[in-house]
Amino acid sequence: MQESGCKLEHSAASKFREQIMSGQWSKVDATLIEMKPLIKHQRHLQVCLYTSNHKSVVLGVIQVKMRYHIMEQKFLELLEDAKLLEALACLRNQITPLRIYVNKVHHLSSLLMITNPKELQKAANWDGKSHKSRAKLLEKLQGYLPISVMMPPNRLKTLLTQALVYQQSQCLFHNSFELPQYTSYSLLVDHSCLRHHFPSITTQVLSDHCDEVWFCCFSHDGSMLATGSKDSCVIIWDVNPVSHKLDHARSLTGHTYGVGYLSWSPDDNHIIACGTDESSELWIWNARTGELRTKMNHSSEDSISCCCWTPDGQKYVAGGTKGQFYQCDLDGNILDSWEGVRVQSLACLPDNKTVISADTQQRIRAYNFDDMSDYNLIKEDHPVMSFSLSTDGHFVLLNVATQGVHLWDVDDRILVRKYQGVVQGFYTIFSTFGGTNDEYIASGSEDNKIYIWHRSREMPIETLCGHSKTVNCVSWNRAIPSMLASVSDDGTIRIWGPQEIEDEDSENEENMNSLNDEP
Repeated sequence: MQESGCKLEHSAASKFREQIMSGQWSKVDATLIEMKPLIKHQRHLQVCLYTSNHKSVVLGVIQVKMRYHIMEQKFLELLEDAKLLEALACLRNQITPLRIYVNKVHHLSSLLMITNPKELQKAANWDGKSHKSRAKLLEKLQGYLPISVMMPPNRLKTLLTQALVYQQSQCLFHNSFELPQYTSYSLLVDHSCLRHHFPSITTQVLSDHCDEVWFCCFSHDGSMLATGSKDSCVIIWDVNPVSHKLDHARSLTGHTYGVGYLSWSPDDNHIIACGTDESSELWIWNARTGELRTKMNHSSEDSISCCCWTPDGQKYVAGGTKGQFYQCDLDGNILDSWEGVRVQSLACLPDNKTVISADTQQRIRAYNFDDMSDYNLIKEDHPVMSFSLSTDGHFVLLNVATQGVHLWDVDDRILVRKYQGVVQGFYTIFSTFGGTNDEYIASGSEDNKIYIWHRSREMPIETLCGHSKTVNCVSWNRAIPSMLASVSDDGTIRIWGPQEIEDEDSENEENMNSLNDEP
């Protein structure tokens, strides 16, 4: 403080803190009066305080509230010490004249009948006469004071936690649900995760489909994976929560023209399967039993190639490129429809009433099923082949023909970033958000690879090789952030996971070198 000339807090605040923590209640009033000129924006409510020398002092509303909390602590400590008469005097002469928190004052008066300290603490929801209760009181009082008078509570801990959050945001491979704690890491070095904790190698190859595999998606709870194929079959795979291996649970067969799109219900009990642009059918299966619940076929002229569930799970929306766009109940009954809307991809916003769609006019439009209104959200210069919505509904990820993967802010309707590397022609390729807090983006590609980006960077941080033909779709397991699935025209499903290596020092050095090479 002497060297920098920066004053952390006023001398009266330091004295005030010491008096509170030591329980010097008779001295607190004088310090509170001393601090009055330091508290700005006092309201007109005024209360007279009679000091020990019988001089009347007028307090503002902030000081009145502070004094109430102080006297409340004093009252409770006197009760715990069995000083009933002194506690009663405090209530009558120091708390009641403040004329605030009337209900609380009545509750305090009822505590006079309690003689057992433990019962008193329970009834008052109070920690007793201790350093802990006084620290809580001080933290409450600090909330009334400007930072120029007294530092906010736990300021050092807050600053250290902010530093860790920032370091994690700069770490390209931080992919954990662990919340930043200032006790979890050494503050002597910057936080850096090792690359091998990130999905980077094939841990399992599944070849149960007998033709091109077009779509895949993990259930919301991460316990199942669904895959759809040109062979007209949906396979449900169970995910082992310990070994992270997948087992073939059941097959859902009979779909005409193959399965090009799948959507899990919010509770993961049902799954919708759609076909290609030539298919007019939509199938709703019980994913846990394999039983068919509904088969929707409104018209043989329809094209039902994409769908989405409403967040409450009571309805779904389906559409296609021939101009059909329906909202239906779980039995397939059409509740509302938009005629002439040619839909490429669909998603429902968290408000449970707005559906956004990619249409054949290179737009993302919003449709409100409450008032049947619609409006433009996003306009691209090239066809939007597919899109996915972030978990919070604030961002949308587009696969744009001949352009690649674009990230848009839905609220501000602005293009945030164009991601480099992926090969995107006119095939329908599905990208996904993933990792913790949707920090990562992954996409298939027509060059048979999978590209992974940190959401804040345009260049990929991982390129995964293994498929021999176009990678049509990728899906990130939200419950297991180190697990990624991909499907390809080569007829296989690949599960990607972290690489286990022994030499962490060499891997860490590699990470630092790659960061230094970043443009």
